[in-house]
Amino acid sequence: MTEQVSITTLPSGLTVLTERMERVETVSFGAYVGAGTRHETAAENGAAHFLEHMAFKGTEKRSAADIAEAIENVGGHINAYTSREQTAYYVKLLKEDLALGADIIGDILCHSTFEPDELERERGVILQEIGQANDTPDDVVFDHFQSAAYPAQPMGRPVLGTEQIIRGMKRETLHGFMRQHYTPENMVIAASGKLEHEQVVELAQKYFADLPKAERAEPMPADYMGGEYRELRDLDQAHIVLGFNSPGYGEPDYYPAMLLSTLLGGGMSSRLFQEIREKRGLVYSIYSFTAPAVDGGLFGIYAGTGESEAAELMPVTLEELAKVQEEVSEAELARARAQLKAGLLMSLESTGSRCEQLARQWQVFGRVIPVAETVARIEAVTVDEIRAAGRKIFREKPTLATIGPVGQVPKFSAIIDRLTA
Repeated sequence: MTEQVSITTLPSGLTVLTERMERVETVSFGAYVGAGTRHETAAENGAAHFLEHMAFKGTEKRSAADIAEAIENVGGHINAYTSREQTAYYVKLLKEDLALGADIIGDILCHSTFEPDELERERGVILQEIGQANDTPDDVVFDHFQSAAYPAQPMGRPVLGTEQIIRGMKRETLHGFMRQHYTPENMVIAASGKLEHEQVVELAQKYFADLPKAERAEPMPADYMGGEYRELRDLDQAHIVLGFNSPGYGEPDYYPAMLLSTLLGGGMSSRLFQEIREKRGLVYSIYSFTAPAVDGGLFGIYAGTGESEAAELMPVTLEELAKVQEEVSEAELARARAQLKAGLLMSLESTGSRCEQLARQWQVFGRVIPVAETVARIEAVTVDEIRAAGRKIFREKPTLATIGPVGQVPKFSAIIDRLTA
């Protein structure tokens, strides 16, 4: 499935990755910075996300309106996101407008002005975003889950930051974070679609020439601790996330853990969905997930349930975690494999997904992984490896985050006792 992947590292240290797709008429282009929430100090928590917002608020030659209009005048799309390990800025355009997209992304990353008036307006927007997240329990519960899993360390801090820190965030803090992390060696330019690699290289040389030089800052290693966050709130549903330490990118159990999550709670045919929603009617929504990082990860299960149902939900969930350590059928594994492979291969139809995969693989592994290699690794996982992954993951100290009418959720100590029985 991988088409024409080309790689060039410029003299500045900036790496350019492209993948030519013959059967499309569009191109996705992005700058992927190897810096996110886990690269912040406690005092600057939220800086990476604030910076992502400010990049669109004006440069030396373009206003915020100019940036938006330039892309939308040609029918394109521009956006960005911040995660715990990465900040991404990307565009999707018709192939003939690639140069415009590269110009704008380069401009906002190299020449943003951070005008004081714009900064204050955007500070207000981010405070509204934090408020909205706090009012959305099935959203903010994941922040509390992350914080309980990684207490008092960068990996556990919220991506948005806190209201107190954002209110006091200074322009100099944002400039300093950008100078330290938005460097050629810490950034990847990736593009996918109907393109020529040589053109993308030339555009990167031209529009990203003014990136700052700095020593690459390594983040604090993630140290999973586990723990509990429990908040009694007047809601119709209790929002529950139960999770565990899990393999990171490149670890031997990475693919077994992904397949374990898929067969346990990855779809309507999964064990948790069938047992807890279909047979018992305890929830509307339940699913499992993996959240890998470069040096570890999390395996989690989310459920939203009523106050009275919460008492039954947890024991049934824990029973399913015990069962999967002992009993996995070849049919279940085949179905999970098919789901993972289909998701992977379907994503390759999107120029944006391919672009993002190129950048992530390079930043994590230092190479672009052929699709055939990933498929082969998924195919190679056995039922014994699934069971072993379950025993390794589910017998360690858990993390529990709950918000809502949580009085019927079993005590954390009782959950630990059940898991280790």
